[in-house]
Amino acid sequence: MSNKNKYVCIHGHFYQPPRENPWLNRVEVQDSAYPFHDWNERITAECYSRNSAARILDEKRRIQDIINNYAKISFNFGPTLLQWMKLKAPDVYEAILEADRLSQEQFSGHGSAIAQAYNHLIVPLANARDQETQVLWGIRDFEARFKRYPEGMWLPETAVNTETLEVLAKHGIKYTILSPYQALKVRKIGAKDWQDATGAKVDPRRPYLCNLPSGQTIALFFYDGPVSQGIAFEGLLNNGAAFAGRLMDQLDHGDKKPQIMHIATDGESYGHHHRYGEMGLSYCLHQIDNDPNVSLTIYGEFLEKHPPEYEAKIIENTAWSSTPHLERWSENGGGNTGGHPEWHQHWRKPLREAFDWLRDTVNPIYEQEIQSLGVDPWYLRNEYITVILDRSRENVEQFITQHFGSDLTNQQKIKILKLLEIQHHAMLMYTSCGWFFDEVTGIETMQDILYAARVLQLIEDVTGTNYERHFLELLAKAESNIPEHQNAAVAYELFVRPSIVDMPRVGAHYAVSSLFTEYPEQTRIYSYDAKAENFELLEAGKYKLAIGKAVLNSEVTLEEAQITFATLHLGDHHLFGGVRDYFGEDAFQAMRNEVVPAFKKSRVHEAIVLLDKHFGTHNYSFWHLFKDDQKKILSQVLEQTLTSVEGTFRRVYEDNYSLLQAMKELSIDPPKPLKFPGEFTINANLRRLLQSDEINMRELNMLADSLEHLSVEIDHVGLNYQAAERINQLMRNFKNDPENDQLMHKVVQLIQACKKVHLAPDLWEAQNIAFTTYHQNYRQKCQLRDADDEEARAWCSAFETLFRELNIHVVDDAPVPQLS
Repeated sequence: MSNKNKYVCIHGHFYQPPRENPWLNRVEVQDSAYPFHDWNERITAECYSRNSAARILDEKRRIQDIINNYAKISFNFGPTLLQWMKLKAPDVYEAILEADRLSQEQFSGHGSAIAQAYNHLIVPLANARDQETQVLWGIRDFEARFKRYPEGMWLPETAVNTETLEVLAKHGIKYTILSPYQALKVRKIGAKDWQDATGAKVDPRRPYLCNLPSGQTIALFFYDGPVSQGIAFEGLLNNGAAFAGRLMDQLDHGDKKPQIMHIATDGESYGHHHRYGEMGLSYCLHQIDNDPNVSLTIYGEFLEKHPPEYEAKIIENTAWSSTPHLERWSENGGGNTGGHPEWHQHWRKPLREAFDWLRDTVNPIYEQEIQSLGVDPWYLRNEYITVILDRSRENVEQFITQHFGSDLTNQQKIKILKLLEIQHHAMLMYTSCGWFFDEVTGIETMQDILYAARVLQLIEDVTGTNYERHFLELLAKAESNIPEHQNAAVAYELFVRPSIVDMPRVGAHYAVSSLFTEYPEQTRIYSYDAKAENFELLEAGKYKLAIGKAVLNSEVTLEEAQITFATLHLGDHHLFGGVRDYFGEDAFQAMRNEVVPAFKKSRVHEAIVLLDKHFGTHNYSFWHLFKDDQKKILSQVLEQTLTSVEGTFRRVYEDNYSLLQAMKELSIDPPKPLKFPGEFTINANLRRLLQSDEINMRELNMLADSLEHLSVEIDHVGLNYQAAERINQLMRNFKNDPENDQLMHKVVQLIQACKKVHLAPDLWEAQNIAFTTYHQNYRQKCQLRDADDEEARAWCSAFETLFRELNIHVVDDAPVPQLS
């Protein structure tokens, strides 16, 4: 235990808006995140993973140590982001949980992680029931992941009022973190007079007690505003030592009283907004950790050691970035992001009013339906987080039995789950990002409207009443800044309606994709299960026919549908077919016995007429595939065409190579009809080379020569990503087979090949594996090498070469890294 009473705490708020398709419970491909699948994946690669294994560099900018930043800072992660990460980035997810466990060893039993109100809605703008659920879901989600009760909770956008603080205190939350501009007045506990704190006049170096009208209390930490802003605007992350100095300079070293200098920033600053920001953070933490006058701390530890001596009152209904009344999320005022200063935000109020109408319409229906079954509807909703966290059939059935007994019919279960999903999505539609930016048709706002569309679909399923028409009338009042979009109701038709999924749409996806994917008898399609009861795939030349019947089940609502389908692929992107409910074996066989013989005899037009006869207007195409499969299957369909195009481009390139070379020597930019085939061919050759088992050095040298002598550009982003994936896979293999020095040789060869063609793949994961292997294997191998073991000598030599190529320098007494 240190006797130092000067402390530094860095808080990172790590969050991304939920991006899942509300019907599929999965994030679909987002082309703007290229070369990654989606923005969650990209930001995880650039930031969240980096902070789990951040570098400390030596004076030659070689890796000297690797640390888990999360173990040394205070942090919160959005629960919806962690839910995605557990599924799609499990190594990073586990490193975050491990960091909290490690931090308890350093911070007197207190963990670095704090909770967050569940789906980042603006809590003070929510009704009382939603506030309660958001806090409870945030706590329960935290407990399920971190295996302890949270001491603190991050309020989204630090939006706060007294009612919100009452809810936190009621549920045992000890503290929250606010902006200094949210302090109204302060005084020493026991003093009579208050001191004005408006305009950020609060001293951020101490905690404050907030006495609430109910008699409860909660501690408040007002972060240092100027230094927090310096992360974003002053380049503090460019120099870790300067960053540490700036933090420590804010402490009054002449004052003997305990002080905590603390900042709060978006966690994405450390690697995503600022490349290598995680390294600036890691070096800053390293500097402070080794300073004899200052200690790193987290809020829970500081609060236990130094309880508040001052109390504070807040300015009601404020957030870190908004004036009173939280206008940014409810009115036209409150800020413009600056990209289009001429744009208005008049749409914010009618959008919230539309959502409020929808919430207030569905809530009485939900309440009445659940009460009719003898269950408290709002207690049930609070408990529903256990299902959201684990949608296994066993857990869902256990939840229903626990609250309703075991006598419900399947239809009653489905209705209950639909009602609860209405509540789930009626809160998701308030996710704050929908109001933060300037345009109502932006991706964040449309995501919130997608959640509203899911509510509308489910409430119609439950009641048989269409509420969509009136909702669209309300949305029409939310005017767009983009003339062709007009308003949010028009955007709904453009962007939302095509995304809506029902059982026939799932069946259409299954039917169309079965032409190109060899499904097992039972398969998972996002949040649905599909079981084939009868399936045939027939081929006649270039034509294919998929015909069969299947049972579909929703993981979320337990809803079930039995379908029949027949889909005809006529080559390229031409599809014809349909999906319908299963009307019995006689109807299915009648359809099959007409369509199949016509197809087998190559009477394609007759088959099309028969499909129209049996499926009517229910025709489906590539459009009905979900986005990821659209891309994947269209690539399969176009493979032959692209091969032909590549051959043509290759001939143009080879026939005009000398001309292109001459134009480069004369500094003349070649015309596009000549330049593009060259770029296409060289990029295709590089991709093939990077995919090959052995690097063809002769071909590589020829490509390097072409890049030097021709005016062509390569796809650095895509090729670097591809090279990194290949290197990482080789290193993963090496991790599982560390005796295999040939794998090390392949990695070295590939890194050197990349340098020849001016590629610089991201070696982060490869470096982590090599660094861990050093501690686990290298020292032992050195002992064998020193005892004249030839195999150990060869292994050590290969490993040292690998280390040099990976830019790592390890100090012999460096601690064993805590990497997942």
